[in-house]
This record gives sequence, C-alpha cells and structure tokens, in this order.
Amino acid sequence: MTSSQAGREWDRKSGPSPIYLDHHATTPLDPRVLDAMLPYLREDFGNAASTSHVFGWRAEAAVEEARERIAAAISARPAEVIFTSGATESNNLALFGALANASAGHLVSVETEHVAVLDPCRQLERSGRALTLLPVSRAGLVDVNAIAGALREETRLVSVMAANNEIGVLQPVAAIGALCHEAGVLFHCDAAQAAGRIPLDVQASRIDLLSLSAHKFYGPKGVGALYVRGRAPRVRLEARQFGGGHEGGLRSGTLPVAQIVGMAKALELSLDQREVEEARLRDLRDLLWQRLEAELGGVHLNGDAELRLAGNLNVAFEGVDGARLLLALPRLAVSLGSACASSRPGPSPVLTALGLPAEWAGASLRFGLGRETSREEIEQAASWVIEAVRRERAS
Repeated sequence: MTSSQAGREWDRKSGPSPIYLDHHATTPLDPRVLDAMLPYLREDFGNAASTSHVFGWRAEAAVEEARERIAAAISARPAEVIFTSGATESNNLALFGALANASAGHLVSVETEHVAVLDPCRQLERSGRALTLLPVSRAGLVDVNAIAGALREETRLVSVMAANNEIGVLQPVAAIGALCHEAGVLFHCDAAQAAGRIPLDVQASRIDLLSLSAHKFYGPKGVGALYVRGRAPRVRLEARQFGGGHEGGLRSGTLPVAQIVGMAKALELSLDQREVEEARLRDLRDLLWQRLEAELGGVHLNGDAELRLAGNLNVAFEGVDGARLLLALPRLAVSLGSACASSRPGPSPVLTALGLPAEWAGASLRFGLGRETSREEIEQAASWVIEAVRRERAS
C-alpha cells in the first residue's frame, strides 16, 4: 500500500482526532500569516519586477518591506537577504556558489547535517573539492577544536547547522563563527530548524551565510531566504539560476510576493512569542519524556538533554521495530527521522552518527511539538505510545 492509499484508507476510519507532533517536518500556516498574504493573492497581485505601473510598485514595496523585517530579525542588512524557494535551495546556493570559482578547494561539515547540506557537499567532492565530515559526540555535538584541526590552507567554507532537524541539538554556532572568522574561512549555517525558535544574530555569531525556510516557523511552503554577508568580509557567490537577474543576480525568477510577505509575518510572530512558547513547549516535552521513561523502561533520549530545541524529543525504544511502531500509531503524526530522507532505507544516519546500536537507531521516534500542541494531546500521545510499545514488545 502506498502512502497516499494509506491516507485515503485512514480517512475512512472513525476514531479519536489525529495529533500532530511532527513540527520539524513542517508547521501549519498561522491564520495571521494567511491574512497578511491574502491581499497579494487577490488585488495586489502584481509582479515585483514590473516597474512601470502601480501594480508592480505595490508588489515591489511589499517585497522590500518584508526583506527589511527579515533582515532585522537576524541582525542583517536588507540587501544581504536573498529570497529563495526554501532552505534546500539556500543551502545549495551557499555551498555551490561559494566554491564555484575554485577548481579545487576544501570544505568542512558534520556527519549529522541535513541531506540538503550533505548531498551538495558530496557533489562538490565528486567534482574535485576536498570534503571533511566531522563526527559528533554521543550527545550529538561537534567539537569546535575538531573543526579547528580540520582547517587547511585551501579550506574555503565550514557548514554547520544551528539546530538539528532530528535530535534538536543546538551546535555552538557563535564559537564556530569566531573560529572561522579568525581563520579567514566562510561559515555557512543551516538555520531552518532554529529560526523563530532560538535567537539568531549573524553579526554576533560571525555567520557569513545563513539559510532559512518559512514553513518551519508557521509560514507558507515554497519560500525561504539566504543571508549573504555584504561586508567585513563581503561574500561573493556565483549564481546557480539564471534568467532575469533578480535578487542581485543571485537568484533569477519571478518573486512569490504573497509567500515573501507571509514569511516576514511568520518570523516576526514566532520571535514575538518565542520565550513564552519555549517555556511552554519545554514543559510539555518534559512531561512526555517523564511518562515514557516512568511507564515503559528501556527508553533512551537521543541527543543532549539540555542543548536542544524546547519542542524536540527523540527517543529510542528497546525491543521494538521503529517501522512497526509507526504503523501501530495511526493517529499520531511522528516520524522515524527527517522527512526529506524518509525514502532512504536503513536507520537514520544522524542516530547512527551518535554511536547508537543499530537496533536502537532503528527503533527511535522523533516528536516535534508546536504552537498548537496542548497538554491534553501530550497525555493522549504518551498513552498511545506506551500502549503501542507494550504491544510490540509482547508480540
């Protein structure tokens, strides 16, 4: 049965309402974001590149206002924000764009990065660049000293994500940025999971390239941004997409005005309520973990217990098969790992990089709590998981 067939079959069943705990895969569009977008899907539908009439002027003004607001949220200048289709495109533009003019060169990244970074890195390696992938500790953290030791004279770029998409671990971004700045090496940071959830300051953290994706912080799908440092030092990228010279020549294509407006609104809303939401999610996450640990036994927290996103919980369950466990939880939206790597066989590379036994890595669930998650849902989700694990262990 395909996933689409399974979805149709599920729709025909009655029972409790489903519970969504997969906010690392995507988040629902905030109604306030939709309200901000609607005028640019209706009356103000102009092309932002049409500079000869009022429809284009309004669209252009909306894009530039959004650019200013997104830039302010990460302590950047508006001209340093390039709109893309999302973090995957931003990552590709950052990595390929930074190394395009070098027939050789060296880049450093981490084994637990998202495939949207690892796959471009490996493609660059196949095309003649040298690649170093650093290990992480059992807690999922990269050693800054290991990064320092990996740098060479020909190193052009270091790429380390701010927050891991599977285990929620927060890497020491500021320390890495300081190291790279001192060494004269570009620092790229995939902040898709971090934006709106933790503070991001590209100046304080010495970040040269930063990738964002709106649908991770309650904005629309299909839009993101790449911060490209414009001074001290200025980062020069080679374009990867051509056909009109939009976005300072770095990303040609008609701008999706409504999505861009929505991205700016979503990021502002997330930051406005960040501290309150962080505390609330941490309490709910801890409640979920406490129930699983107390009522099941044989459960293990994957990733650092403290240096992680407040809404993330990644748990290994001894004595079960992860795929079977997922099937036993039809009304609970959780995952075995990254949505972007769900079609790849075998246990999660992120979990195996932690040094987990294969049977644990293959029996881990990722819980991603979000803005709509309630205490009642956490209690219900915990009960479903506990019941399912007990059944699987008994079978």
